[in-house]
Amino acid sequence: MAIVHTEGESNKAPARKDWDARQDHAPSRALLRRDADAFLHQSLSSPCVSTIAKAEGIWIEDLAGRRYMDFHGNSVHHIGYAHPRLIATIKQQLDELSFAPRRFANEPAVELAEKLGQLAPADLSKVLFTTGGSDAIEVALKIARAATGRFKTLSFWDAFHGAGFGAASVGGEATFRSQIAGPLMTGAEHVAPWASRNCAYGHDSLEASARACANMISYVLGREGDFAAVIAEPMRATPLAPAPGFWKAVREACNRHGTLLIFDEIPTGLAKTGKFFSHQHDDVTPDILVLGKALGGGVLPIASVIARRALDVAGDFAIGHYTHEKNPVTARAALTTIAIIEEEGLAERAAELGAYAMGRLSELIGRSAHVGEVRGRGLMMGVRTGRGPRRLSARAGAGGTCLLPLPGRRPELQDQRRQRADPVAAAGHRQGRSRTGACHRRRCRDGWMTRSAREQKSRKVGDDCDTV
Repeated sequence: MAIVHTEGESNKAPARKDWDARQDHAPSRALLRRDADAFLHQSLSSPCVSTIAKAEGIWIEDLAGRRYMDFHGNSVHHIGYAHPRLIATIKQQLDELSFAPRRFANEPAVELAEKLGQLAPADLSKVLFTTGGSDAIEVALKIARAATGRFKTLSFWDAFHGAGFGAASVGGEATFRSQIAGPLMTGAEHVAPWASRNCAYGHDSLEASARACANMISYVLGREGDFAAVIAEPMRATPLAPAPGFWKAVREACNRHGTLLIFDEIPTGLAKTGKFFSHQHDDVTPDILVLGKALGGGVLPIASVIARRALDVAGDFAIGHYTHEKNPVTARAALTTIAIIEEEGLAERAAELGAYAMGRLSELIGRSAHVGEVRGRGLMMGVRTGRGPRRLSARAGAGGTCLLPLPGRRPELQDQRRQRADPVAAAGHRQGRSRTGACHRRRCRDGWMTRSAREQKSRKVGDDCDTV
């Protein structure tokens, strides 16, 4: 049985094979061969699609010296790669205090916990750090179990919350759940998510789909009555923002049934959407908030769980217990990242540039039969290419944008791409998403959109157009 990879592909797609065959830089090919020989192979990862020698700002440079904009960045480069202030601060912290065992308090870790408590809404001010988002999700699940005395969770199909057994259980992607994963965590229930198209509830608008989804969540919570938590991304990272009122309806359902609401803001938080936290767009407060990815500034791995003070009920148990739980270097990296976001006004900049990009892309929709939908918030945005009804999502918030199309099936398009790197496209990602750092310049985005428009215009109506 073939697995449908909703987040990407298994390194075996025709576009990927074509991309690999066209790489003519000998040192790059040699490094890619060594990489494939040394690492365990897995979908969405190894063997790698390209090489990297340098990353700075919004740019990646490969071994052949080719530079290209990184519109994905694994959601870590909100402040841009290798921000000089961040690099300098990390070096200084390494000289001052490079490690702290868990049971020794240190200034950077305490300061970071206090800062996150100040930034988080309401009384979410009790914090625990992990080295990755998947672990942080599992800490959040343990807190929910301890606080409620329940074990069931409700989440969305097609969601991603991490690769660990607990995180994969509440996630909804076959790539992480099927076949070799075996039995997953008991009590992890799912419902179909809201959608602006191909709605599992049979609706053809985002608003109607969101209402049906909220009603289903309320029905399931009431039907069984013993769910510990609803866990979800406040904005789907595909990217798709919810219809107005959706999360308020879900929050009310959780309150009625004694169920906690956990927001996974690992890919959506830290200013990318035009607000520091994505859920601030919806005026809803979760019980537990999970951050990660960009928290380390695109340099060091760190994630965080932020919970309401009343949920600090697991003191007799070890719910995290990580070696680098209070690492002063990763904590200092996170503090500096937050300071850069605040002092450089990157949330406001994401909103501004997102609105500008949405305006430009709305023009592209009018000119191109191949652009079907633009959606997102701030600088977390996407474009659906291909045939079908065209729309500019009313739920776009501050903006929306797209990635480059997959290598086309026409030979002349393949030739045009021969001399430039297009690794995300070659990887065969099915869902267009852009997580470009908020430091992204308008001039760069203009140049990219103009090039993308030219390439789309060169396609004949009826050509296959996959989304990256």
